[in-house]
Amino acid sequence: MILQQLSILNYKNIAQAELQLSPKINCFIGDNGEGKTNLLDAIYFLSLCRSATTSMDAACIRHETEMTLLQGLFEREDGSREEIALGMRRGQKKQLKRNHKAYKRLAEHIGLIPLVMVSPLDGALIDGGSDERRRFMDIVISQYDRRYIDSLTAYNKALQQRNAMLKQETEPDAVMMDLWEEEMARHGEVLFAAREAYVHELTPMFAEIYGTISGGRERVALEYVSHCQRGPLLEVIRQGRQRDMIMGYSLHGAHRDELTMTLDGYPIKREGSQGQNKTYLIALKLAQFDFLHRTGSRTAPLLLLDDIFDKLDARRVEQIVHLVASDRFGQIFVTDTNRDHLDQILATSDADYKLFHVTGGDVHGQGRS
Repeated sequence: MILQQLSILNYKNIAQAELQLSPKINCFIGDNGEGKTNLLDAIYFLSLCRSATTSMDAACIRHETEMTLLQGLFEREDGSREEIALGMRRGQKKQLKRNHKAYKRLAEHIGLIPLVMVSPLDGALIDGGSDERRRFMDIVISQYDRRYIDSLTAYNKALQQRNAMLKQETEPDAVMMDLWEEEMARHGEVLFAAREAYVHELTPMFAEIYGTISGGRERVALEYVSHCQRGPLLEVIRQGRQRDMIMGYSLHGAHRDELTMTLDGYPIKREGSQGQNKTYLIALKLAQFDFLHRTGSRTAPLLLLDDIFDKLDARRVEQIVHLVASDRFGQIFVTDTNRDHLDQILATSDADYKLFHVTGGDVHGQGRS
């Protein structure tokens, strides 16, 4: 998938931008706070119907304005085109259109434009709670498995209903409790199977890419941990019902799944240096790209690289540059405050590129054909 044109109106600090993009490498250079990340975030929104940096849609609308509009013209490998437009007004629901036709459900769009983004916010995968690591799995699997999105939505609804009943001061209705637990178990088993398969296939790719970047200095691994591994999920949930009633919320289920991340056999959260953590996260996301490319629509995802070179030594930067500039990846969008890093990428590849300067939300570009 290639993003040929991007049109932005009133998105965060970008008042207006009309970009003609390179099918291979697009570099955005500028100081911190000028709007480079916001450009990548606009592309992310067109793919996944949400911002990568905030859960509040209204925060994406430029200050002192009432609405924002994003438009992207995409080209598939077969030459067919997809025009995607997203509009939001303050106090109203966002609306997404594909080729001028509005979606009834935004979930129908997920997976049409596969995308992987690497950014400083990825640090939460290591330092944050288990919900961050579940979200990492959910975002990828949802891009190639429609059944997964439906089960995730249904599971969360059942969990919310069960938790509401657990918080009641009176004894909850046993029949209704049984029904919501059955819903949680049925959909939770679907989530478990998809997550387990994903981690199993992702791990060797991840270890290979990490080894390339690090020069084989460390061993990395991922381990998926779930209550479903104890036996049928319905039995696990029901065995904990009495304790759940005391606590007022559900202690067992797919919403408690964990993805354990290790470096040389120890939790990276405890053992990793800043450079090792950064390498870990970059390798994880690049492996995610490989995985998405080989599943679903088998379309090369868009690769968004936001300020990825900070805290890395020169050798690791060089290895990442060689990786991302190779034919292994499709269209790339990369930001940096350091022109030298971007020049390294461009010098390594003889592919088409465009270089954009970003200042105060204004974008000016130059390129090579």
